[in-house]
Amino acid sequence: MSDEASVSTSAPSEGLAIKTDVERVGSVKQQLSRLAKVSLQALFPDEIEPLIAVCQAKFGDYQCNNAMGLWSQLKGKTTEFKNPNSIGQAISKNLPQSEIIESTSVAGPGFVNINLSNKWIAKNIHNMLVNGIEQWAPVLSVTRAVVDFSSPNIAKEMHVGHLRSTIIGDTLARMLEFSNVEVLRRNHVGDWGTQFGMLIEYLFDQFPNWEEAGDQAIGDLQAFYKASKKKFDDDSAFRTRAQQAVVKLQGGEDRYRHAWQNICEISRKEFDLVYSRLQVQLEEKGESFYNPYIPRALEEFRKQGLIKESEGAQVVEVEGYGIPLIVIKRDGGYNYASTDLAALWYRLNEEKAQWIIYVTDVGQQQHFDMFFTAARLVGWLPDPSKNTYPKASHVGFGLVLGQDGKRFRTRSSEVVRLVELLDEAKQRCKAELIKRLEDNGKIVDWTDDQLESTAEAIGYGAVKYADLKNNRLTNYTFSFDQMLNDKGNTAVYLLYAHARICSIIKKSGKDVEELKKLGTIVLEHPDERALGLHLIQFAEVVEEACSNLLPNVLCEYLYKLSEMFTGFYTSCQVIGSPEEASRLLLCEATAVVMRKCFHLLGITPVYRI
Repeated sequence: MSDEASVSTSAPSEGLAIKTDVERVGSVKQQLSRLAKVSLQALFPDEIEPLIAVCQAKFGDYQCNNAMGLWSQLKGKTTEFKNPNSIGQAISKNLPQSEIIESTSVAGPGFVNINLSNKWIAKNIHNMLVNGIEQWAPVLSVTRAVVDFSSPNIAKEMHVGHLRSTIIGDTLARMLEFSNVEVLRRNHVGDWGTQFGMLIEYLFDQFPNWEEAGDQAIGDLQAFYKASKKKFDDDSAFRTRAQQAVVKLQGGEDRYRHAWQNICEISRKEFDLVYSRLQVQLEEKGESFYNPYIPRALEEFRKQGLIKESEGAQVVEVEGYGIPLIVIKRDGGYNYASTDLAALWYRLNEEKAQWIIYVTDVGQQQHFDMFFTAARLVGWLPDPSKNTYPKASHVGFGLVLGQDGKRFRTRSSEVVRLVELLDEAKQRCKAELIKRLEDNGKIVDWTDDQLESTAEAIGYGAVKYADLKNNRLTNYTFSFDQMLNDKGNTAVYLLYAHARICSIIKKSGKDVEELKKLGTIVLEHPDERALGLHLIQFAEVVEEACSNLLPNVLCEYLYKLSEMFTGFYTSCQVIGSPEEASRLLLCEATAVVMRKCFHLLGITPVYRI
């Protein structure tokens, strides 16, 4: 953290910006694709999908890359075109007139380079400031999705794997919601398995009058689980009773259902300690919810002759795997596969979801591959190569490692409690913040509530960002020192960068809302234009992150935005310059986009420096 920095989460006034209904036209890439499609339709009879990409060279902002592919299809045929370059020239010539495009050029084998109009970029940014960043939301082809994430097991402690699932799932849900997708946030908790017979029977053994004692009978649920598991492993008579208890529970006996509900409720209170700190909203629909739908779902498999007997169990044979998908165990009980099939049936038929997204560790990849293949066999899901809806996706993620390169655990080899981990992040931030404020003589300007809320924003944000900035498929090493560093690609650096932008605007003494009404944005300096171009690419970055289910894409964009702003601010004087009004609006636009990025990542911004 820099010596001058102190932060507050107090937001500035929303001001008087007039919101109007603005039609969402999609990302810059989507708008250019529509223009290119008009050109391609004028030149070729077949339906051709435009290939628009950000231009990597210095010849333009975007490229249309259809020419080479089209030439390979035309080779040997009678055609007016001589080579890929001539196709590129024709595509360029037939692009409709648009205020978006300043100029085009054709390079090498037909790459059509497109330069965007500075005036259009400036106008687009100004419209966003007046009408709200929602007009920059990408246009996706899906309208309703289920995001199945977090999914802890009742009576077990939430561990760092659940932290990853919760953080990644929440960000995917937020990005889809911003893109005007109705998202059903589902917490598919494990609340119906064999372990409940063990827990209930142990509760009855230890506390015959447990209903009078309430929550105090169980006390520490994690310790209670370990004690019951030990007895289950060591005592064969108890194990038999526990197995019988499962049957009674699933049969609906009141005493067992009541005990089960009590255990579930104690777990939910523990889970909520984590969810409230992370500001994550979830609707619980656990294994027990889908249990009544299992027979109906499996009946569809039976009607098509897809369920077979195998060593006493009932299975679905899935080609390409050495093992079948067991849907009914030898003892007649259901398992994960049968519950997952019932949940999928429910989500497709009752909830009418077009896209079902499951966020779990990569270790469950084979289960989901087999499960999705089975769903395609019965006709619930289409061939994935057709890229049509409905579809199901597994969002896998790697392990959280400790400094020793092994699975992250405490010194006593226990799984780390998430509540304690988050609280430690907050306390470290608070200690550092107090030290900085005392060194600068500013501690008197802060209330206890401001210190608490700011430490929470930075601490919890640091934990989230340290996870999300990595490609989710990779393992990452958990390090408080690294994630709480105020330099480099960390939430601390980005939150402070945002606070500094707010400070610049405040020091100007100008009313930003008045500037929005009266001022204009001009992009004459190269660093002004570079910043402006990066700002308007926000929608396509969110679109890419949603389509590929990769939150790190948004993190990369946010970090680059902060760096580009630094370049702009270093080379372009803001306060007191002839271009002050325009540059203050660029500052405000950067802050608005950063705040939306923070929101999509589940991070609370800080405003005061």
